[in-house]
Parts: sequence; C-alpha cells; structure tokens
Amino acid sequence: MGKQNKSIFLIPVMLCFFCMGFVDLVGIASNYVKEDLALNDATANIFPSLVFFWFLIFSVPTGMLMNKIGRKNTVLLSLVVTVVSLLLPLFGNNFGLMLVAFSLLGIGNALMQTSINPLAMLIIGDKNLASTLTFGQFVKAIASFLAPYLAMWGATQVIPSFGYDWRVLFLVYFVVGLLATALLWVTPIQEEISKGKSSSFMDCLRLLGKPIVLLSFFGIMCHVGIDVGTNTTAPKLLMERVGMTLNEAAFATSLYFIFRTIGALTGSFFLRIMKTRYFFIISVILMAVSMALMFSGESKAVLYTAIALVGYGNSNIFSMAFSEALLSVPDKQNEVSGLMIMGLFGGTIFPLIMGFMSDAMGQAGAVAVMAVGVIYLFTYIPRVKH
Repeated sequence: MGKQNKSIFLIPVMLCFFCMGFVDLVGIASNYVKEDLALNDATANIFPSLVFFWFLIFSVPTGMLMNKIGRKNTVLLSLVVTVVSLLLPLFGNNFGLMLVAFSLLGIGNALMQTSINPLAMLIIGDKNLASTLTFGQFVKAIASFLAPYLAMWGATQVIPSFGYDWRVLFLVYFVVGLLATALLWVTPIQEEISKGKSSSFMDCLRLLGKPIVLLSFFGIMCHVGIDVGTNTTAPKLLMERVGMTLNEAAFATSLYFIFRTIGALTGSFFLRIMKTRYFFIISVILMAVSMALMFSGESKAVLYTAIALVGYGNSNIFSMAFSEALLSVPDKQNEVSGLMIMGLFGGTIFPLIMGFMSDAMGQAGAVAVMAVGVIYLFTYIPRVKH
C-alpha cells in the first residue's frame, strides 16, 4: 500500500468523521421536536439524554466486536445503524418514532466513536496519527455546526416536493451517510483480525479503583454533559432572555460548534508549546466566565460571548482528561480507553437534570447544573500532572 494510496483511503475515513458529527444534531432537533409536540423541557431533554445513554452500554462491547469482525466492518456497521436512524424521521415526527431514531443515532455513534480512530491508525500509521485525528475532529465539527443551518433552512423554506420542514436535515445527512457507507465498502483496507482476549466490563470497572482513572472518568462525564447541555440550552437562553424565535436562536448552536472547532485546532498547537496543566486551567477559567455570563446575561451580545467562551474552553477537555488517564495506566490502555468512552454517558445525565431544573426556575436552572460540572473540573486540576 503506497503513500499515495493511503491518502486516497483516508477520503472515505474522513467522510466517516463527518458522519460522526451527525450526533450533534440532537441539540437543535430536540428543540424543534419540543415545539412540534408541545413538550416541556424535562420531556424534550430525554432525546439528547437517550442518544448518549448508549455509550454506557456499547463502548466496551464495540472493542470486543472489532477483534472479531475487524475495524472496517465495525465502522460499516456503525454507518448502517446511523443511516437507519436518519431515515426514520422522514416518515414522521411522533414521539415514539423520534425516540427510536435518536436511540439508533446514539448506538451508531457509540460504535463509530470507538472504531473510527483505530481504523484511521491502521491506514496512516503512528507517525502522522495525531494530526490526522485532529483533522478528523475538524471535519466532524463541520457536520455539527451545519446541522442548525440545515434545520433553519428546512423550517423557513417551502419544500412542497418533500414536505419535511426542519427534518430536511435528516434527509441531507441520510444521503451523505449512504455515500460514506458506499465509499468505505468499496475501499480495500488490509487488516489482520486479532484473536487475542478483548477487554471486558469487569476489566474496565476494576480500574475505577485507581483515583486518576475514576476522576478522569468523571471529568469526561462533565465535559460531555456541558457540551450537550450547551448545545441544547443555548437557543433556549436566547428565546427566554432576548425573545428570539427558535429559527433565529438556532444560530447559537452553530456559534458554539464554530468556537469548539477553533478551540480544537488552536488547542493542538498550544498543547505542543505549553504544559497540559496550564492549558487545562485556562480552559476551565473560560468556562467559568461563560457560566457566569449565561446565568446573568440579558443581552444578545453577552449571551453570544458566553456561548463562544464555553465552546472554546470545553473543546479540549476530553483529550486532556483522556490522555491523563491513559498515561497513568500505560499497561491497560485498551481498558482505560473503553472506560473513558463510557464517560460520554455524561451526555445522558446532565440534560435530564437540566430539563427538570429549567422547568422549575427557567434556563438559569439549566446553567446552574452545567456550572456544577465546571466546579468539578476545577477540582480535577491538581490531577493534571503532564
């Protein structure tokens, strides 16, 4: 496999990274479902919570599955599940159908998050892996911040031939998902399927006895909770405080992902020239300022600033906490990796609590829940040794 051929093989892999970003449509989609079905916040937040619940169940088994069927086939399976999840909303948007669609979206994404990085590593090797995965995250972010625009376009334009309103978002991503599946299917990737012993749930759970692993796990839960929480709550803040319509406020979600993308790209540079601990401190401080502005801000400019700050500050928390855990247990990296991916379950817990709090005391209640996550990240700082 020559160098040029390897570069060609990365094209379908990068398209898969784009498909990985489909999971972030859950924030803006849950807001439209809430409006269409006249749901309260607690009920509407079941949708993002349900998406991330499946990371708890499927992350470690996916690692075991890769040993049996290979990395490429595991990614293909994740794409098939994702494509089916995007197809279902095109037949309607009743509560039960959307629950099934969001569940399948979460399952597909759990499979993909666990298998796509090892597949990229198989193609590119160790030398340029970091830069390749960073670019993959950038491609993923494009799908994330396009989602609100596609939903707004569908909601505000008359599309008589389809009639999908904001759900045209699912149609567009369905077509892209089919393309990614076809391209990866025909791409010849050579791999040896391992016959070795896979990680088990018990292998992972035993590692929680190590303080750094347990605290890093909670750190990742907070990161994902704040990520999904902001994705869901940002438009609601603008609607509550500034009086925007949902279509106008949907830009807030894109703004968050734009600054998260900028943070991921610039963070890879800063982490090469400064200690991880210093950049972690800066990131958490930015998030703390953001929480204060979200809690008290009453103008569009202040709220936009808060959303941008949390987008940038939260963009590298996962990678920093993940690396601290891996470096602390170098002989158990597979088990630690599976456990950290399970930490994405934080995307289930935070929105559920935020929904109840926002119903009780407005969006300030949802912000208060995210602020608890930021406070925890401050307590994690002494654990960042590198």
